[in-house]
Amino acid sequence: MYLKLTESRLPFASLLLIAPFFFWGTAMVAMKGVIPNTTPLFMAGVRLVPAGFLILAAAVWMGRPQPQGWKAWLWITLFGLVDGALFQGFLAEGLVRTGAGLGSVMIDSQPIAVALLAWWLFGEKIGLIGGLGLMVGVGGISLIGLPDEWVLNALTGDVSSISGSVQQLFNSGEWLMLLAALSMAVGTVLVRFVCRYADPVSATGWHMIVGGLPLFALSGALETEQWVHIDLAGWSAIAYATLFGSAIAYGLFFYFASSGSLTSLSSLTFLTPVFALLFGNLILNEVLSPIQWSGVGLTLISIYLINQRDTLAQKLRLRPAPVKDLSPEDPELTPITKC
Repeated sequence: MYLKLTESRLPFASLLLIAPFFFWGTAMVAMKGVIPNTTPLFMAGVRLVPAGFLILAAAVWMGRPQPQGWKAWLWITLFGLVDGALFQGFLAEGLVRTGAGLGSVMIDSQPIAVALLAWWLFGEKIGLIGGLGLMVGVGGISLIGLPDEWVLNALTGDVSSISGSVQQLFNSGEWLMLLAALSMAVGTVLVRFVCRYADPVSATGWHMIVGGLPLFALSGALETEQWVHIDLAGWSAIAYATLFGSAIAYGLFFYFASSGSLTSLSSLTFLTPVFALLFGNLILNEVLSPIQWSGVGLTLISIYLINQRDTLAQKLRLRPAPVKDLSPEDPELTPITKC
């Protein structure tokens, strides 16, 4: 089942689906401004633990059940270590060592890994048009984040200058962003297994707490002066990243990931660098080049192709790719969709 916004029971479903990526993109802008005045592991922990308690409070208010049994806690712990500690830790450390644009490209390559894992584990197929959409999306975020001279040199066939700077590229921290992307991709898939045994909202809150505590422990052991130089504007930025960039964004993302198409949902991640660049321009006066604006356009096209792949295939009289039905009527997946 693809993500069908018009059939969602939630109000303003289209806006809710886009909201996590809007909050993540703008949270990157907020984090970029405060990082010079704090330490990465501390900031990563602050993004997770308070947000986890907020989600748990919302779960209690909504009457959602708490995890029960060792299997539930085992999956939540694994989920927390991968999607919480590893993802946020790699993201924060990578943000110190690399530019926000190129780092965003590395992180937002994760839909490719999600698509492959969803195909292997759940039988989700993206088909010809979906695959084209993924390739267009990767091209779009590459135009957004890669240096313009790299793109121009590649178009003219001059790859010598590019190959000579690849080693410098990965020494500057981009590999940490790649590890963050892989951690997020694995976490997106793990939520399906978590929801076999636990409520998705409660599990999301607990996984953020479980993932954030090791980050605080590492920060206490390895970092100093974590909050000494943070001013009011810095605390406001951290509060925004925690409340909107973590609590609300995570809650919405994993709610949809627990029951919809992982490939379709993760494809919207291509919106994150778009929002980051747009609000970086508005707030930080960062200017987009014509090449980057081309990347924004390709990104939006990729999202349309992936989410409308079945409809487009029928219109073009192509044979639709077989898709694993994730509806509650499927007895094999009923434990997942009921969580």
